[in-house]
Amino acid sequence: MTAQTGAPDNTAVRVALWRAMHVGVDAPPHVLEDEVGLRLAAPGEGWRQRQDMDPDATRNLRAAIVARARFVEDLVTEQATDGVGVGQYVILGAGLDTFAQRRPEIAARLRVFEIDQPDTQAWKRRRLLELGYHIPDWLRLVPVDFETGQSWWERLIAAGFDQDRPAVVVSTGVTMYLTKDATAATLRRLAGLAAGSTLAMTFLLPAELLDDADRPGLRTSENGAKSAGTPFISFYTPREMLALAIDSGFEDARHVPGTALAERYFTGRPDGLRPSSGEDFLLATT
Repeated sequence: MTAQTGAPDNTAVRVALWRAMHVGVDAPPHVLEDEVGLRLAAPGEGWRQRQDMDPDATRNLRAAIVARARFVEDLVTEQATDGVGVGQYVILGAGLDTFAQRRPEIAARLRVFEIDQPDTQAWKRRRLLELGYHIPDWLRLVPVDFETGQSWWERLIAAGFDQDRPAVVVSTGVTMYLTKDATAATLRRLAGLAAGSTLAMTFLLPAELLDDADRPGLRTSENGAKSAGTPFISFYTPREMLALAIDSGFEDARHVPGTALAERYFTGRPDGLRPSSGEDFLLATT
């Protein structure tokens, strides 16, 4: 597939559409307002009638998606504005992330590196330009061909990442598709970032740790991922993920459960909207 005809990953499009649905279907206040991804994806008329877009069936899933995105954006905003000197933001598996387009007043204070597959990055660059979005020098779209074993770290350095400056690195919705050895290797690499760096990484809990009401949703997500050729292969208990981070060399690691995001962003809503359980955060610092 050439750079002219690249296409985004199906999962990345689905996440972007769920974020847009939160604005279009759920009552305010909205946890995150992101319809730029919808413009990028341009799914065509009738996209809300897709089975994976059913407003009722996906209610808790899309709430979880916007909760994790809001948590990341709050973290990055805090790091970029509190004077700690963090000037770099790396998104591993960026997909249709639109932080740079929606929050340029924050993003412009950073050098933002979006890492993803070459097809996705070529497509995204083309779509941004078609929609009139300038790609500033502080935004680096970094294509990495993981299938050929290309090193994301080497590509990141080549794109201008400064190893001697602290960074915020985010990886959401990725670890379930990777072997545990691959995630451990990523953690070891990131543990060597400059002092003062922060990693926010999501991971899926084993089914037995989920609320009973959310287990069918996990099975549905698993089946959908398998059908798309990208099966879930790794689940972690919080204890296991924390141990993996510390063993990899991080100075500090803590577990942020999805229930904490529910309390932070959804308490008191009259519509009772709450994110599903099952995806938690590792928050680790060097």
